[in-house]
Amino acid sequence: MLDILLVDDEPELRELLEEQLREAGHQVQTATDGAEGMDQLQRRVFDLVICDVRLPVVDGLTLFRRVRKEMPSTEVILMTAYADVAQAVSALKEGAYDYLTKPFDVDELLLQARRINETRALRRELEKARGELSDRSAETTLIGESPAIRRVIEMSKMVAQSDAPVLITGDSGTGKEVVARLIHEKSARRDKPFVAVNCGALAENLIEAELFGHERGAFTGAVKKRDGRFKAADGGVLFLDEIAELPAAAQAKLLRVLQEGTFEPLGTNTAIQVDVRIISATHRNLLERIKAGLFREDLFYRVNVIEIQLPPLRERPADLPLLLRHFIQRFTAPGAAFPRISPAAWASLIQYDFPGNVRELSHAVQHAMVLSGGQEIDLQHLPPSIVDTKLPASLTAAVEGTAIRPLHLAIREFEHQYLQHALKAADGKRNRTAAMLGISRKTLWEKLRHSGLDAPAESESDENDLS
Repeated sequence: MLDILLVDDEPELRELLEEQLREAGHQVQTATDGAEGMDQLQRRVFDLVICDVRLPVVDGLTLFRRVRKEMPSTEVILMTAYADVAQAVSALKEGAYDYLTKPFDVDELLLQARRINETRALRRELEKARGELSDRSAETTLIGESPAIRRVIEMSKMVAQSDAPVLITGDSGTGKEVVARLIHEKSARRDKPFVAVNCGALAENLIEAELFGHERGAFTGAVKKRDGRFKAADGGVLFLDEIAELPAAAQAKLLRVLQEGTFEPLGTNTAIQVDVRIISATHRNLLERIKAGLFREDLFYRVNVIEIQLPPLRERPADLPLLLRHFIQRFTAPGAAFPRISPAAWASLIQYDFPGNVRELSHAVQHAMVLSGGQEIDLQHLPPSIVDTKLPASLTAAVEGTAIRPLHLAIREFEHQYLQHALKAADGKRNRTAAMLGISRKTLWEKLRHSGLDAPAESESDENDLS
């Protein structure tokens, strides 16, 4: 319902409208003149202001214009006993929601209030949907143009068209859950639940209860009945992250669910049937776990109908500038300018292996942006683990030689070697090399020409990938 300010100097009409609006479910604050109305507006923001045009002290049009200037989301309905077509047209052009001539039917005012309320409710739903879509898009976006990532994206889209179990493998931090959510988002189950469970984060004695649920009194601490993750994911996807950490008992029960589509909550013999697609992930080598007797071979073949392997970040260095741009955009406050990265910071980022992969890069960018205060990101803003790593010997030779040379010659030699290193990291693509170095394409081409370096011709897709 609406939060309404009603301003009118006629006591009987004011009390009548207040009563009718309250009965319709709205919250109503009243004022007897324009000055009192101004005072109320300084204290809070209303959804709707209903005011007479002719008011003591401050007239209604002045009040209306104040609202339009300072509170653009607040609607205004003007009332007058003196019909003036020109004034009404002018007010509507300035943004008044309606202009009512006294005497009017109170139901007409209530109808307008209801329409305003419905419009605001729709607007809130739209904003909520946009926010959810934005969040969901961020969760299901794989950033990168390298061949390895392109293969992952294409395979994820193909796999999404079936209900076959999927096993996603790759080092920690490579984005396994992002791939799982991408598969779900592209599948026919997209409107059903996506339930994620980190098997390695659950206490061993509670894993079965978490997955399959339990009855009241099934074990110590089970004070009430609880549905498990399988029941919560019915119709949708259950994502079992770090599935290799499941203990033997839970593995056996999971195998039965995959075979029969049913399970029994702890403390009951009643079988529950569910329709759940299983997507699993692990950073471990499951074949080695099988040999060591830590993972069931029959369960492995059940969850590994289709395997998607995610490459570590060190194997796709050309994606680094795209990922950096993505995380800088994510962590930049709305309306603020994106900070630049100094050449020295670029140098450290380019040569670092990122053992924590994309997750570590995300944390590093957030760390740097907090310390830089939104200004240019330099070496001192990066995590020590990145800064303390030495550059390759080929890049430091120019400054570590025994002979002291003229500075301009040393700079030219270092720049020549560093351009070679950057081109290699960007797979020879000039657009990406320029982005990694924080310079324009024209500047890069000039430096390449002066250094006697040539880069392969750009493909059309590469010409546009940074536009």
